[in-house]
Amino acid sequence: MEINPFVGSWKYRSFYNQPQKLDDLNKLLFGEGELRIERACPLGLEGTGTFGDGYEVRLRGSCGFGYPAAVRMQATGSGANNPGWVYDYAGYLVPAWPHGVDQRPAIVGSVIRTASYIENGEVQPAGLVATFIAVRL
Repeated sequence: MEINPFVGSWKYRSFYNQPQKLDDLNKLLFGEGELRIERACPLGLEGTGTFGDGYEVRLRGSCGFGYPAAVRMQATGSGANNPGWVYDYAGYLVPAWPHGVDQRPAIVGSVIRTASYIENGEVQPAGLVATFIAVRL
């Protein structure tokens, strides 16, 4: 039986799509957390994510095993501090290099804030797009 390449724990980081040169690369970081994909394909994708105290998400989606393998998922806020979060993801499993050294499985792709919500008294508008990478733990 072959192991599903998406199931497992992933370190997640997303970055603002900022093309200009920055003096501080930390200003690119949009989000950081850990994803746990518990089930993926053929019955659909399910999992959870944590982004700090009170910032949890529920993951639902699908995946396909073309070349490269692809994943589509939606994260909805399930924590005490993020009930209005809705984000959609499209990602691709990076193919393994035949002679790569210490390559870890990684999913790379794009994320969009699907719904507006209020955080710390400020509206976070829908439509923000960022780039993400998730590296298997």
